[in-house]
Amino acid sequence: MANETTSVSVIPAEALLEHWQGHRRLTRKTIEAFPEDKLFTYTVGGMRTFGEMVCELLGMAVPSVEGVATGKWQEFAHAKPTTKMGVLEMWDVQTGQINEAFARIPLARFSAVEKAFGQWEMSGIGLLLYVIDNEIHHRAQGFVYLRTLGIEPPPFWERS
Repeated sequence: MANETTSVSVIPAEALLEHWQGHRRLTRKTIEAFPEDKLFTYTVGGMRTFGEMVCELLGMAVPSVEGVATGKWQEFAHAKPTTKMGVLEMWDVQTGQINEAFARIPLARFSAVEKAFGQWEMSGIGLLLYVIDNEIHHRAQGFVYLRTLGIEPPPFWERS
């Protein structure tokens, strides 16, 4: 058996997308919980504001899915909304864009290894998992900010 090569699928693409969109729904609730006057001003320990972190997420989500789908890696830039409403509107638009681009990813592109954005050499699935992990990481920072502001963050397990 040592010479046999097998391929095992652990999670269907549709399930990965739903998992990510569940995290995006929770991140959206986290953005909603922030007071308007704190989203782009409040910081702890020298970290960026949560608004800046969310703009990073907005800047990389769609270009990452498009890159995995097409192999074309357009450089991403941080999104520039300056209000909570602007952030939420862009978040909602991108939800549809992610769904649309994800549906166009050929199965082979998930395992294709490329240099994404000219800097990260990894498989398509590796990049998408990185984008999801990055969102979770920044959302957790947002949870800390909310708690220091005396605001209870949304339950982390509620992704509907």
